[in-house]
Amino acid sequence: MSRLPSLFISHGAPTFALEPGVAGPRLRALGQALPRPRAVLVVSPHWMTPTPRVSTAQQPETLHDFGGFDPALYRLSYPAPGHAALAQRTVECLRQAGWAPQADGQRGLDHGAWVPLMYLFPQADVPAFQVSLPSRLDAAGAWALGQALAPLAAEGVLIVGSGSLTHNLYEFRGGQGPDEPYVKAFAAWVREAVEHGDPGRLRRSLDDAPQARRAHPTPEHFWPLLVAAGASDAADGGDAGAGLLPATVIEGGVAYGMLAMDAYAFGWAGTVA
Repeated sequence: MSRLPSLFISHGAPTFALEPGVAGPRLRALGQALPRPRAVLVVSPHWMTPTPRVSTAQQPETLHDFGGFDPALYRLSYPAPGHAALAQRTVECLRQAGWAPQADGQRGLDHGAWVPLMYLFPQADVPAFQVSLPSRLDAAGAWALGQALAPLAAEGVLIVGSGSLTHNLYEFRGGQGPDEPYVKAFAAWVREAVEHGDPGRLRRSLDDAPQARRAHPTPEHFWPLLVAAGASDAADGGDAGAGLLPATVIEGGVAYGMLAMDAYAFGWAGTVA
């Protein structure tokens, strides 16, 4: 199998599972257009641990790790199988790169994983497992985590960083309001870095992009983007920051006026209507 791309997906709020908006149909089209993977590996900010953990569960539980939402959300299930062999291979890749990973045979899929996967692979027929996000990361560390995972893309694993392009829940509105100008400004700045294949600019986003601290009061929902991009950078065969594989932007609009929902496919030159 040729190398699979790595994806960054904005998973928005849990209600994305019920309200597809602009992003949902485009993620479904992306899943149909991509080569079929042996498994999907998801890094989500909703599973954070001191050092990386890898889910080796044979049948990961659908975790409803949120509260106060529509009861219909709690009835949703994403019964994809796990893939213990590829999860163990992930442990080996992380160890070889100098991390201290542990296997976790009980961990299920949090909503940062199963909600976007409902659109990418709605039949739940592609095995899925997660790698936790180390709780003490900076931009360089998130990039390095992606580099450590990158060899798996040549072994049929679709690497997905699931986060949010903007994520200021202090400003979250239950009803759709007008899009905040800062959301579009930050998203446009990051998009330009991705489209120009500029890894340095991308890694500096939370320092240099307009309204970065308002877009991300805390950084954990941005790190999965750098994990996905770092996987692309390492796959190019050069040193860190040597250049990103070309990326396709999947425009997702803005949810609730403050959650930018764009996705990026690094190393994939297709189109999504």
